Amino acid sequence: MAGMAMNEGVGLGATIRAWRERLSPSAVGLPTGRARRATGLRREELAERAGVSVDYVVRLEQGRATAPSAQVVVSLARALRLTDAERDHLYRMAGLAPPNDERIPDRIPPGVHRVLHRLGDVAVAVFAADWQMIWWNTGWAALLGDPSASPPALRNFARERFPIGSDPVRIAAWPVIARNSDDSDLAIVSDLRRATGRFPHDARLAELIQVLTTGNPTFARLWASGTVAAHREDRKTVEHPEAGTVDVDCDVLTDGDSDFKIVILTAVPGSADEAKLRHLTATHADSTSAPVF
Repeated sequence: MAGMAMNEGVGLGATIRAWRERLSPSAVGLPTGRARRATGLRREELAERAGVSVDYVVRLEQGRATAPSAQVVVSLARALRLTDAERDHLYRMAGLAPPNDERIPDRIPPGVHRVLHRLGDVAVAVFAADWQMIWWNTGWAALLGDPSASPPALRNFARERFPIGSDPVRIAAWPVIARNSDDSDLAIVSDLRRATGRFPHDARLAELIQVLTTGNPTFARLWASGTVAAHREDRKTVEHPEAGTVDVDCDVLTDGDSDFKIVILTAVPGSADEAKLRHLTATHADSTSAPVF
């Protein structure tokens, strides 16, 4: 029974009712008086402001109507004076994608910045939602080569994984072999597919999708298939010109708000590969340059 009560308090209907009851009549220009029993708007008042029937508001709040149209959601959000975050939540509860005019962010939040610096000499890089590289640390540059040698526009991991002809795009300065390359390719395509839903009006992303679908048959095939895959732990072999082969585990963490991809490369503790990583980082500490936040 307790679980049922909790569910009743968090659904679409309960949320609309909570928003209705918190909205002061005076805030929307309605008269207030002692005769009012409701502390917020009455259902009739919300219905009139939103341009829907009272019966429909009742059915929404009682959970008998669960899929309002986008037009109704817009009207309800306006009538309830919702913030942008609340409006987006209403869209999602109605099973709709929130309107989004945002562009893919390239600025890393201060909190994520602090976490990255606490990782020490672990090889780490940060990519935007479209896999555009936006930051790396000394460990990354020592292991894979300093990305600053390439122009910023050419630092895109999706472009590197799905090259077009003699495309000069390079994230790594020397060969990196993925053990599960097929799964990795699927995950990257899935990331870009999700990004088009999250940032539908981003010009950089749209251009990237267009370039890859017309220029790389593998990407075009995976994109057309509609397959969705998630990142799993991968094993990579770096063919380093100084240290030889270095085996590392690759993990991808995602920041939920901005969809940053935080790629972390680590070696097995106590292994020869870890010793190589430490040596490379120490040796190249003064000769690599990471972009500042």
